[in-house]
Amino acid sequence: MYWMAKYDYVLAKSLDHAVELLNESGIRSIPLAGGTDIYVAIRVNPVWFDRLVDIRRIPELNKVSLDKDQVKFGAAVTFSHAIKNPILLKVAPFLVEACKTIGGPAVRNCGTFGGNVSNAAACADSLPSLVCLEAVAHLCSPKGQRQVKVENLVKGPHETQIETGELLTHFTFQVPPKNAKSCFIKIGRRKAQSISRLSIAVIGAVNPAGMVDYIRVCPGAAVATPVRFPQVEAVLLGKKPNKESITAASEQLVADMIQSTGRRWSTEYKEITLKAIAERSLTKIFLEDGHHVN
Repeated sequence: MYWMAKYDYVLAKSLDHAVELLNESGIRSIPLAGGTDIYVAIRVNPVWFDRLVDIRRIPELNKVSLDKDQVKFGAAVTFSHAIKNPILLKVAPFLVEACKTIGGPAVRNCGTFGGNVSNAAACADSLPSLVCLEAVAHLCSPKGQRQVKVENLVKGPHETQIETGELLTHFTFQVPPKNAKSCFIKIGRRKAQSISRLSIAVIGAVNPAGMVDYIRVCPGAAVATPVRFPQVEAVLLGKKPNKESITAASEQLVADMIQSTGRRWSTEYKEITLKAIAERSLTKIFLEDGHHVN
């Protein structure tokens, strides 16, 4: 029999109010945005909090804006919002593509970037694109504000640098080069509403001479944390992309994954699949017609 977990709920009226509530003495409070991870977790785990602090109605946490060459979007922006947002569609189409693969409409309507990053599941679909964009997470607490790159914020599966009482408020990233193309590919057990078995985000551009001068590669669910692979990017950087160089980069990615994780029961599947989606994504942005950054 399932017993309803007992906890309190309070609606934060402002950003300052939310931080105040999260740091109220004697009460273990955590932020609530979409709740898609929290409500699943409390069905199978002991409740680790006394109160949920609802941040969904704080205006600045729900906005997406572009100021010159910097994009800013709130931690409570939902995936459905992102899919329809003209700024993200224009400057980060592969992030939008990743959002489209998350759950079904109900999950996308509730799930948020802040929750996806804070939960830090190895299979989190927004993380690879955010890492490729070199997105920065902005955090707020009574101690003040601090900034941490998303790539560094995640320490391991379901483990981040976010401290108790600290609130993830928004993300920022610099607009990629205008001639950049991007791609996101996800492999799951089925085509829809599936947890990622493997994914990959890539973004790249070539100079007027046809040489790669901008490249970011980040797989998802391949290693413990979402990180770029510099050795893979180095295979392509400064060279004219072709089938041979793309194959070499894909093989380097597989080798780096195995070096990071060691060989385990899933390696045989992952080394074949990761190579395939790496080749497919790199081919799409360099030899075909990937999503343009306008």
